[in-house]
Amino acid sequence: MTATKDEFFKPGRMSASDKASITDRTARAIIAEEATQLQSKTERLRRLRLEREATEPVPAPKKKKTKRTA
Repeated sequence: MTATKDEFFKPGRMSASDKASITDRTARAIIAEEATQLQSKTERLRRLRLEREATEPVPAPKKKKTKRTA
């Protein structure tokens, strides 16, 4: 195992476009992951709401109050 220059020293500078593309790629991956999590949460909550509504009894309609005149 021989020591090389790359093991001890920092590699050369990255260009601004390379940094921008790495940042863009990372940001898009984070946004996509958050969107996926939000979609799965929405589906899960919708499924739970529908199950709850199916088991609850339907409330009876309220009777309208009539005004009394004196």
